[in-house]
Amino acid sequence: MKILLLGSGGREHALAWKLTQSKKLTKLYVAPGNAGTSQVAENIDINVNDFQKIEQFIIENAIEMLIVGPEEPLVKGLRNYLQKNKDLEKLIMIAPDENGAKLEGSKDFAKEFMQKNKIPTAQYQTFTAENYTEAIKYIQNHNLPIVLKADGLAAGKGVIIPTDYQTAENTLKMMLLENKFGEASKKVVIEEFLEGIELSMFVLTDGKNYVLLPEAKDYKRIGEGDKGLNTGGMGAISPVPFADNAFIEKVKNQIILPTLEGLKNENIDYQGFIFFGLINVKGNPFVIEYNVRMGDPETEVVIPRIKNDLVEIFEAVGKRKLNEINIEITTQTATTVMLVAGGYPEQYEKGKEMTGFENLENVLAFHAGTTLKNNTILTSGGRVLAVTALGANIKEALEKSNQGANQIQFEGKYFRKDIGFEFLL
Repeated sequence: MKILLLGSGGREHALAWKLTQSKKLTKLYVAPGNAGTSQVAENIDINVNDFQKIEQFIIENAIEMLIVGPEEPLVKGLRNYLQKNKDLEKLIMIAPDENGAKLEGSKDFAKEFMQKNKIPTAQYQTFTAENYTEAIKYIQNHNLPIVLKADGLAAGKGVIIPTDYQTAENTLKMMLLENKFGEASKKVVIEEFLEGIELSMFVLTDGKNYVLLPEAKDYKRIGEGDKGLNTGGMGAISPVPFADNAFIEKVKNQIILPTLEGLKNENIDYQGFIFFGLINVKGNPFVIEYNVRMGDPETEVVIPRIKNDLVEIFEAVGKRKLNEINIEITTQTATTVMLVAGGYPEQYEKGKEMTGFENLENVLAFHAGTTLKNNTILTSGGRVLAVTALGANIKEALEKSNQGANQIQFEGKYFRKDIGFEFLL
């Protein structure tokens, strides 16, 4: 089977690494890819939002399966665009359509959807510039901290949690009246702050059936002990110690099944991943957000724990036969540590030479922000490399990840050494 995978991050390298283990794979292309994906597949210089070029490449190269890694082409309707071409009727797409992608593309749509389907989530209200005064009153009548979310995609920066009223009001003004996030903050969702511990759960659905993938917990703050600025993710662990059978049953019955049923009721034929960003509040799961693709760096700990042939699983999505797949998961723990550029998540430099890959042992190095120039691997992003390891427990796996992280060298390198810290006490 000839497969095209869209994306250029650690998520895509992890997926590519797993796909290449399938006997069913004949050729894997990654667009645009990175230095890591070039080691296991053929990188193609196509932007993930260039629908015309993607369509042309699929036709010219007889691609049989398309896997979409990032959210932007999903929200912009790539699946809908390709479905208009009758020559692509047999193309398997691991990608929800534009309506399904609204779960991530519009926070307001997602909150309304949860409310309609009685899915536990924080209380909220949505505001626009027209009812700005009401929004200020809403903030003033609520406890702190309070959560402000840009309605649309804002490159992971659209959620702000002020801890005082002045900051909350200033932030709201910047978002609604000063277009801090452009189109994304034309609407702002204001919701109550939920106290608890977060985790991510993932399902893959064919529109009728679903399989539950391993859960994960990622670490967003730049500093150890979860301090400092938010990032795209500094590391992750899987499984999550508190997500026992009883908790997972609650998630299935109160969140996953009502979500899938709700999609059917909206006549949304959803084929692809659903990421449930959850918070455990005194043993009860609440949804913080939906994503319509796998998370990053969660993919880097989830995918290595799956024993199945990934191409077979994706084929079952295309045939709507996921009910025939039994997901096999290793009992080992996976940890990943993200190496980032100096200065990240604020200003950072690119183009730094990376060395030490030949010294890596007992780890998987998933490239996130790298490029290849004259056979030299260079940094090309803020989050550069995810170093994943498997072990009997978090401590053992993390020691391997940290050891691997120490082997890789580039100017300005930084990584957190305490991923999973709250479970190591």
